[in-house]
Amino acid sequence: METTSRLSVRARELDSADPLAGLRKRFLGHDDAGVPAYLDGNSLGRPLAATLERLNDFVRHQWGGRLIRGWDEGWLALPRQIGDQLGEHVLGAAAGQCVVADSTTVLLYKLARAAVAAVSGDGVRNEIVLDRDNFPTDRYVMEGIAAECGMTLRWVEAEYDGGVTPEAVASAVGPQTALVVLSHVAYRSGFAADVPAITDVVHRAGGRVLWDLCHSAGSVPAELDAWNVDYAAGCSYKYLNGGPGAPAWAYVASRHLADFNQPIRGWLGAGDPFGMGREFVPAAGIQRVVSGTPPILGMLAMQDMIGLIAEAGMDAVRQKSVQLTSFAVEAFDELLAPLGAVLASPRDPALRGSHITIDHPLSRDVTARLWEQGVIPDYRNPNGIRLGLSPLSTSFEETRTGIEAVAAGLGATARP
Repeated sequence: METTSRLSVRARELDSADPLAGLRKRFLGHDDAGVPAYLDGNSLGRPLAATLERLNDFVRHQWGGRLIRGWDEGWLALPRQIGDQLGEHVLGAAAGQCVVADSTTVLLYKLARAAVAAVSGDGVRNEIVLDRDNFPTDRYVMEGIAAECGMTLRWVEAEYDGGVTPEAVASAVGPQTALVVLSHVAYRSGFAADVPAITDVVHRAGGRVLWDLCHSAGSVPAELDAWNVDYAAGCSYKYLNGGPGAPAWAYVASRHLADFNQPIRGWLGAGDPFGMGREFVPAAGIQRVVSGTPPILGMLAMQDMIGLIAEAGMDAVRQKSVQLTSFAVEAFDELLAPLGAVLASPRDPALRGSHITIDHPLSRDVTARLWEQGVIPDYRNPNGIRLGLSPLSTSFEETRTGIEAVAAGLGATARP
């Protein structure tokens, strides 16, 4: 009880001092008594109240009023416009290099397939380097491309509570390296990779690198241009709060746009889509990454969250993220470690994103029971409870409530 009281006081103090605390009220459900702790914003972010108004207005007036005329009145330009906004406020990318289109899976395929085509023409560079702990989709897509192109996968091992380091990548790349595919923030451990250092290692070996930013975009600052990144992709339904199934985004450095050979050729990736030409002639610039009709409804919500991030500033968002995960680690040490739980994430806040993972043999059962109580963390194999702390929608008090509930669940489940 004494520990609980101390953590409660600490959480209230942090909330009172938080300059971003007022922004939490803009999210729908932030005061829902039936969900006392939502700690899964790194899987699906809360919607903004402004999004409800935007979608309602769109359906009533644009879709319902303008009908097919809407394509000529701005819809076709939205993927590039939102891409530029995302690049400016979240990704550190100059205009003309980001676009919203497709799912993360499809974009990873497009980017990787175009990258290996650009560098492996002589047959010497025939390896794709990736880590065994990367998200399954990344691994599965690269396995498919390797089989399709007659290439070899070279695997990098990562520390269980960490991630891929520049040293580990340096030991894996060489004259045969075509492409390296890694995550900025590891989906399980939350480890934040040293993107500029690893990118430099890959470039010095003569390869290119594709970064997956699904678990960092919107919570951890990125400087894709300054880091000299070649390609990047990420989803928009986590920290970018685009909603379930919202489309992903792609980044192609301007220096690579000319040799970007679109592997999924669709009419809207063509230079003159309405010319209905007999042969595919790619569009200039980032538009050539697009294949089919833009998912307009799915990308509308992104605009509200990008606007909120721009208002708060990514540096302030990152500061809040660091404070949230640091408080969560503090609460872990006091409440969960004594119950046999293990922190499966870096302790150094500079080395982690905006989530931490707690390992315990009873994690799966406890997570299921917590969901019934409206306390919502995430479960990840083999035995992890993942706490996703979305900086703009999660409070310190909410974090405390959630971790205390995890402790109660572990204690109750462990008793005979």
